[in-house]
Amino acid sequence: MFSLLATFTVTSATETDIYCLKSIKDSMIDPYGYLNSTWDFSNNTEGFICRFMGVDCWHPDENRVLNLRLSGLGLMGHFPPGIQKCTSLTGLDLSHNELQGPIPSDISKRLPYITNLDLSFNNFSGEIPINITSLSFLNDLKLDNNKLTGHIPLEIGQLDRIMVFTVTNNRLSGPVPNFRGNIIPADSFANNTGLCGKPLDSCSGHQMKFDYSFKSGFRKHKITDDDQAGSSPTRGLLEEGIKEISMLEKRVTRMSYADLNDATDNFSKNNVIGQGKMGMLYKASLPNGYVLAVKKLHDSQFLEEQFISELKILGSLRHINVLPLLGFCVESNQRFLVYKYMPNGNLYDWLHPMEEGQEKAMEWGVRVKVAVGLARGLAWLHQNCHTVKIIHLDISSKCILLDQNFQPKLSNFGEAMLMSSTCASSVNSEFWEMAFVKEDVHGFGVVLLEMITGVDPSNMTGSSNNVLNEWIGHLLSSSDFHGAIDKSLIGQGFDAEIVQLLKVACTCVDPIPDRRPIMLQVYEDIKAIRERCDLVDDSSMLTQPEICPATSEKSVEIEMAEFQ
Repeated sequence: MFSLLATFTVTSATETDIYCLKSIKDSMIDPYGYLNSTWDFSNNTEGFICRFMGVDCWHPDENRVLNLRLSGLGLMGHFPPGIQKCTSLTGLDLSHNELQGPIPSDISKRLPYITNLDLSFNNFSGEIPINITSLSFLNDLKLDNNKLTGHIPLEIGQLDRIMVFTVTNNRLSGPVPNFRGNIIPADSFANNTGLCGKPLDSCSGHQMKFDYSFKSGFRKHKITDDDQAGSSPTRGLLEEGIKEISMLEKRVTRMSYADLNDATDNFSKNNVIGQGKMGMLYKASLPNGYVLAVKKLHDSQFLEEQFISELKILGSLRHINVLPLLGFCVESNQRFLVYKYMPNGNLYDWLHPMEEGQEKAMEWGVRVKVAVGLARGLAWLHQNCHTVKIIHLDISSKCILLDQNFQPKLSNFGEAMLMSSTCASSVNSEFWEMAFVKEDVHGFGVVLLEMITGVDPSNMTGSSNNVLNEWIGHLLSSSDFHGAIDKSLIGQGFDAEIVQLLKVACTCVDPIPDRRPIMLQVYEDIKAIRERCDLVDDSSMLTQPEICPATSEKSVEIEMAEFQ
C-alpha cells in the first residue's frame, strides 16, 4: 500500500477529481436525492469535495479523493464512466444500489490503484472481464448478488494481494481460481451450482491442485508442522483475531511490512514521535512527500483485543474529530496501525512542555477550539442512535491529537466499548448513560480542567479520585476560581468566559455520575461560551448535520459534520 501511495502526486488531483465527482453525479439516477442534496459544486475552496457524502479525501484540505462509499443510496444507472478522473482512488463501494449493465472491460484503466472494490447487491450482468485481473493492488473484490454469467477468470488467482473475493448468487460457472495460500472462505462461493474446486467440492474434469491455507489471512503463509503441533496461550485468541481481521479488510487497507519498514527507516529511533500503553508511534515518510504515523504495538498477547477494537471502530468512523485510520499490517506476531500524521502532536505536550521555562504557546482561543471539537466528537460517538454507540473509556490529553489547524482528533480506541443502540430503548439508554457514558464525561472534564488550570492530571487524581474531589470541593466552596486558572490566560479579555468553562468542567467531574451532564449538553454549553468570546471555529464551513446517525445500517460511518 505504501508503494501505491508513493505513486500518487499532488499535481494529479484537484480539477480531475472534481470532474470525476461531477460526472458520477450526472450519470446516476438519484431517486432519493442523496447526491443532489449533498454534492454542491458551487464552493470552489480547496477541500470542499471532502465534505460530500460518501467521499473520503487523502487530506481534508485537498480535493483528492481516496475512497468513494456510495452504498445503499438507491442509485440507478450504469458503472460511472468518468470515474477514472479520480486519479488517486483506492476504494470504491457501490454496493446495495440498482446499477446495471456490464462491468467495464477496461476496468483496470479506470481504477488503476484500487484496493477495495465492492459492486455487490446490484444488477450488473455479463461476464467478469478478464481485465479485472490487472488490478494488481486489489485486496478485496465483492461481486456477489448480481446477474453475472460465464466463467470466473482463473487469472484472478494470480492477484497475490487479494484476501476477499465473493461472487455468490450469480450465474457463474467453472472452477474456482487458485488463490495461492490466501484465505478465501467457502461461503464466498456458495449458491453457485456451476462452481467447483476447493474450498467447494472437487471438480470432475478439472484436475487442479490448490495450495490452500486456512491458518490466518497472512499473505503467502502456509501451515507448517510447527503450527499444528501443540497449543499456546495465544493460539485461540490469535485464531479468533485472524477471522475478525479478514472481515475488517474491506474497511481498512492491509499494508505490507516491507513498505512500513522502508517508510520508517527500519523503525529508526530517530522517527519515534510518541509512546503509549499500546505501543510506539513512528513518523513514516513516503517518497512523494506525504507523512503518515505508524503505531507498532508492543509484543503482548493481551493487545490483540485492543488491536481488533481499533480496526473495528476507527475503520468505520468518519468524523472530523476522530483520528483517521488509513491501514494496518500483520506480520507474524507483530501488529501495526497506520494513521494520518498529526503535525501538532498531542494536547498533553502543548500543555506541559518538556523543557523547563518554556512558555505555553496555546492561546485561549485555541484551547476553546480544542474543547469544542473534543466535546463535539464525543457527543457524536454517544448520540449516534441509528447504529451503535461508542464509549471511549480512556480519555486523556495524551490521546487528543492536533492537526495543522489545531483541530482535535480523538485517538486510542483500544479500550473502547461498542454498544448496540436504538433510539426507542429509553430504559436501556438511561442505564447505559449512567454506567458508561458518564465515565467519558468525567474523562472529558479532567481534560477541560487541565486546559484551564495547566495542572497535570496526575497531580489532580493521584492514586484515586479523592484528590480531585477534594480539590473541586475546595474550589466550589471558596469560589476562588481565578486562583485556579492558568496564569498565562488571565487578563486577555476572556476571564469571565474562562470561569464559565471552569464551572462546566466541575460539573463533568462531579463525584456522583448521575449529576454529570451528557456530552451533547456539554457541547452546547461550550459552544455557547465560544460564541460569547466571539471566537470563530473554522469548521463552520462544513455542511451536514453535526451530530446525526449514519447513512448505512451496516456501518457507523458518517461522512463529515456541520459545525456551527
